Amino acid sequence: MKNIQEFIQNEGDAFPGKTYVEELLKPVFNDQRDYLFHVMFDIHRAHCIMLMEQGIIAREDAALMLKGIDAVSKTDIGSLSYEPQFEDLFFMMEARIGEEIGSELAGKLHIARSRNDMGVAMYRLVLRGHLLQTLDAAMDLGDILLRQAAAHKDTVMTAYTHTQPAQPTTLGHYLLAVHDVLQRDITRLKAAYATVNRSPMGAAALTTTGFPINRERVAELLGFEGLVENSYDAIGGADYLLETGTALMTCMVNTGRWIQDFLQHVTREFGTFKVADPYVQISSIMPQKRNPVSIEHSRSIASSAYGDALAAVNMIHNTPFGDIVDTEDDLQPHLYRAFHNANRVLKLMYAVIATISVDKEHAKSMAKKSSITITELADTLSRDYGVPFRKAHGIASAISKRSVAERKELYEWKVADINELIDEVQLSDEDWQRIISPDYFVEIRSVRGGPNGTEVGRMIGDRMERMKECRRAWAEKKTVVEETHEALHAFVI
Repeated sequence: MKNIQEFIQNEGDAFPGKTYVEELLKPVFNDQRDYLFHVMFDIHRAHCIMLMEQGIIAREDAALMLKGIDAVSKTDIGSLSYEPQFEDLFFMMEARIGEEIGSELAGKLHIARSRNDMGVAMYRLVLRGHLLQTLDAAMDLGDILLRQAAAHKDTVMTAYTHTQPAQPTTLGHYLLAVHDVLQRDITRLKAAYATVNRSPMGAAALTTTGFPINRERVAELLGFEGLVENSYDAIGGADYLLETGTALMTCMVNTGRWIQDFLQHVTREFGTFKVADPYVQISSIMPQKRNPVSIEHSRSIASSAYGDALAAVNMIHNTPFGDIVDTEDDLQPHLYRAFHNANRVLKLMYAVIATISVDKEHAKSMAKKSSITITELADTLSRDYGVPFRKAHGIASAISKRSVAERKELYEWKVADINELIDEVQLSDEDWQRIISPDYFVEIRSVRGGPNGTEVGRMIGDRMERMKECRRAWAEKKTVVEETHEALHAFVI
């Protein structure tokens, strides 16, 4: 049991106490160093340039400030560790700049700003970078899904509902569905990007400043698409974090669902897919095993990404609407880790899908089993023989049950025997052959959005054009960010 008096003595009698240092200030410093260092100096540069352009600081002072900022920005971050005389990384770097250009001049750099608006700007810049990377990875995955869908638009396979064989479809139809969900995930992430990519700079602590600053200029220099205009919103609003977290969570949940499908399809029992050798692992004791560890890890990592994003959302829940630490340094690394893991998932599954092989014959043979074309019997009786649909459905159901009882597949029935069971009408042999054919089942379902090869081909072509436009528009946004970053670092007074 601890000696309380000894504990109090070791803690010290002034801020910060020893425990506060060890459990909060040091971990926060390390996170700031690892994630925020470079964007902090981008903000220093942009703010200094704006102060000079607005005549708030002298041109010669601004030139010296930028020289000091550039010198300190080259610090090896691996050499930085918490020092008790500085509360955090910001104050340490302000002191380092002061060592380069003098503390009085360095102090002018903080005119008309606060750690509040600066902190939110840093978080937004880092999140912007993560969103850029994740959207690139998601678009790459979307592209490979479309290419494989095009290659397999006529590859017949079994579709499942409630985990049971349901109806024939095609692998192209299925992969296109996965792509469409991913495309909506991309749309949500792009919407989050638009919300994140707004500048809070100039809000200062909360109510702006009495100095004649130009908020729009700082936003332009940092590559933001505009301002968070209301200064209270700029500091108090946290929906940019919520939107980012929920978009990422939705993406990972959606991705995890079809990853689960893939793990089923690569089993020996299903055998639809075969994962390429670079992405399987052989058992240490069972040499026949081809363990699809790349897909297993992807499922697990997707859950991890979801969990970190959810943690960030939960940390914001029921917090006051204003500046508060719940939305700051303790929260941000959860989102950074979430993005890191989401990227791992998207890149791993790109590699798996790009190199996967499909056993087309086996997939088609499975699509002939379990009476999964029986729906077409009901449709044919109703459409071509005038039998009321509910009655036709009952006939199909009875034949399905009889097939199960006799352990027969539909293709093992003779049309004469089927006609005896139907009794009311006589199917032609041609119609029966169509009814038991998974190819015909797919072909006749040519309604918009159906698995018919022509219709799937139309949808793939449409999606490919959309992806081209999506990539073009996204490339423009990335170029703006890259060019403004280069211009900011090349700015000369």
